[in-house]
Amino acid sequence: MPVVTFQPSEKSIEAAAGSSLLECARLADVSIDAPCGGKGTCGKCMVRILAGSVDSQSLGALSQELVADGYVLACKTKILHDDVTVETPQRTGWDGGKFVESLEEECLIRRELLPDKWEFDPLAVKWMIEVPPAGLEDGLSDFDRFTRAIQHDWGQYDVACSINVLRGLADTLRIDNGRVTVSLVREGSRIHVLRVEPSDGTVRNYGIAVDIGTTTVAVQLVSLEVGKIIVTHSDYNGQIACGLDVISRINYARQPERREELRVRVLKTINGLIKKATGAHDVLPSEICNAVISGNTTMLHLLLGLNPEYIRLDPYTPTIMKSLYLPASEVGIEINPDSRVCLSPCVGSYVGGDITAGLLCTDLATDSPDVNLFIDIGTNGEIVVGNCDFLMACACSAGPAFEGGGIDCGMRAALGAIERVEVDPATGVCRKWTVGDTKPLGICGSGMIALLADLFLAGWIDSAGKLNRDKPSPAIEFSGRSAFYIVATAEESGTGKALRISESDIENIIRTKAAIYSACALMLKQVGMTFNDLTCIYIAGGFGRFLDLDKATVLGLIPDLPRDKFKYIGNSSLMGSYMTLVSRDYYQRQIELANRMTYIELSSDPAYMDQYTAALFLPHTDPYLFPTVHAAMK
Repeated sequence: MPVVTFQPSEKSIEAAAGSSLLECARLADVSIDAPCGGKGTCGKCMVRILAGSVDSQSLGALSQELVADGYVLACKTKILHDDVTVETPQRTGWDGGKFVESLEEECLIRRELLPDKWEFDPLAVKWMIEVPPAGLEDGLSDFDRFTRAIQHDWGQYDVACSINVLRGLADTLRIDNGRVTVSLVREGSRIHVLRVEPSDGTVRNYGIAVDIGTTTVAVQLVSLEVGKIIVTHSDYNGQIACGLDVISRINYARQPERREELRVRVLKTINGLIKKATGAHDVLPSEICNAVISGNTTMLHLLLGLNPEYIRLDPYTPTIMKSLYLPASEVGIEINPDSRVCLSPCVGSYVGGDITAGLLCTDLATDSPDVNLFIDIGTNGEIVVGNCDFLMACACSAGPAFEGGGIDCGMRAALGAIERVEVDPATGVCRKWTVGDTKPLGICGSGMIALLADLFLAGWIDSAGKLNRDKPSPAIEFSGRSAFYIVATAEESGTGKALRISESDIENIIRTKAAIYSACALMLKQVGMTFNDLTCIYIAGGFGRFLDLDKATVLGLIPDLPRDKFKYIGNSSLMGSYMTLVSRDYYQRQIELANRMTYIELSSDPAYMDQYTAALFLPHTDPYLFPTVHAAMK
């Protein structure tokens, strides 16, 4: 069979003639973006053939010049009988530099989110006990005496342990005259014994906090002795090759074998990050006794291999929503196999454990009477409003526009992405800055927001997002009834092809911002409040980290309020997972938050469409809602 080799990773795989390059990449564990799931409609799986013959149907989706230079769409290209060498886009933006450094810095900043006084009480602890020696007439087994020693210190819990622990118990009890260190987890009225070591081994006790995002996965290695975050690592979710957003992955998971593929892919990402963290700090996987994992409802289903199909079908019913505490061996997390893995509780089909974990980082999880708003901006927009008396949650189908999806030249915030833009009001031409200071390859969400805000304020687009046809600009070109904005010329771009924004792209951004703003407005209206009644607006998620509040207000994505009312809290899902890992109080608090949250299904509320329609303009149809924006335009 022909061999397909991918560069620069140098990964190779044998494949049958007729296989698509996208499928070969998946089998070789090479990540290639395919937001449309391999249907050939997004054009984001572009690769370059360096050697070998292929059968490609890429012409039309790609220009004749690009095809002549060897570029093809991986989903539209099949291998023949020759060996093939393929060049794939590099992803150095996440692993090798700026992103990792900023993530570490962000983790330090987010430690400030912890309350001034909180109880450090990890779910998993190491405890030294002394088990009395066996007596000829006491009638007790080793496990009986072991159980009584634990209950002497911890109370009348039921004590349970696996067969793996039992197999080594007799010998371990006799190494140091019954002095042993026990790794245990308390769950309700039961203590799970995870590991038994001779003598005092209490100083090495570790756990992991995990956030499974649709786009990225983040893992923290934590010392449970003192609650210290040792290291944080992040990488792309391996499921991206099967679809960019949750709906495309739900569709991909319809077949059991594909559902299993998605489960294996995300586990490979998580376990790879665990191995990276433990290997660099001389920690054995067997020393990790607890894990807390948060993610949206779909991601948690795919992690467990559950069928997510009914999440998207009326009446939108997940298989599980409550917090689960499962053995690591059952989940597939490569730590101590008897460790317990805690999955954060979900609230509804599209308000998941990432939100209940994230709320722990806010005043919505406290006894404060102040009404606050929590917004997690990603491929979906999840929103919670409330205080100590009530909590309401909803999710809006924002789509992947803020992460580059649905935009012709859109991309995530990786190397070469235009992340900041300034438009010359006189000429309409923009100045741009990219991630890594390289030639631009595309534009990410923060760049799109900055671009559209500047174009709107300068009069180059109107409130409906239509480009100005009344005055000429070298950055605006027309083709029949269609108009395009040139972000970068072919000479400026790193693709050799002009990066253009169409009016359809602008409409996608407007629809996305309208979905988020209108969901927030409707939630507040249902409790008889407006944005002015809020004490604080918490913005969570990776995208929010780069959000320019002034320009986001110009678009109408966020309300026109004093800037000190906004607070960015970063990857609150990961931080909330950490807080649960190191505090039983926060574990219980998260469950209580989920239990008292009212989930609103927007699709069944006719008032939502009214709010949404009103927000389908820049910044809004009601000028009084955005006074500073309209003042800036005068």
